[in-house]
Amino acid sequence: MKSASANPAWRAVLGVALALPLAALLACRQAGAADAAVALPDPAVDTPLAGTADGKATAVFAGGCFWGVQAVFQHVKGVRTAVSGYAGGAADKAHYEIVSTGSTGHAESVEVVYDPATISYGQLLKVFFSVAHDPTELNRQGPDSGTQYRSAIFYTSPDQKRVAQAYIAQLQAAKVYPQPIVTEVTALPAFYAAEGHHQDYATLHPDSFYIAINDLPKVANLHQRFPSLYRDKPVLTSVAGLN
Repeated sequence: MKSASANPAWRAVLGVALALPLAALLACRQAGAADAAVALPDPAVDTPLAGTADGKATAVFAGGCFWGVQAVFQHVKGVRTAVSGYAGGAADKAHYEIVSTGSTGHAESVEVVYDPATISYGQLLKVFFSVAHDPTELNRQGPDSGTQYRSAIFYTSPDQKRVAQAYIAQLQAAKVYPQPIVTEVTALPAFYAAEGHHQDYATLHPDSFYIAINDLPKVANLHQRFPSLYRDKPVLTSVAGLN
């Protein structure tokens, strides 16, 4: 997933990174972070804010390495948990070493459990498309490539399918991206939590060059573009008893 040896361009980036103090590298990367995110309109079709019997709903998103996607949603107000895992394939193959071959049908995904009275599904989609990943990259994100890094929305209800498809059509019509959106919208067959060492990875390893270059800027973009949705202290899987 994050192997420098697998990507010559990534090795070159790390070669430069290793020659710089981490603080300087991160400052330079975050200085251009605003340019990496995309300003998006609010969804024209959305689910209304409304309480449920247990005060929670579930959404599943895939957009490259799950470390960064998890980190973004852990900083969103109204999110109760954000768990890294796998979706799109069979249970017996939902293991990192096998998923990394790109042959299992899984995508590295994040299960977001949220309070639908605080944040709508459409608002989560806006965060997903704006700062969590680039929906125009086919089967890759940044230095990571393969079908396991595809952009996908795994809907858990007809309403989620309707809102997701409508928002993609809205964004395509508005031409907010220079390239077409390639995000899949498909029913969630099942979600399988990833191994414990993959949970809360960006929070636990902020000094990792991979995290500094690829994931911390996403959280910075969330803070800048969605100040009303941003919370400084992330909700961690360890706190929720999931790790």
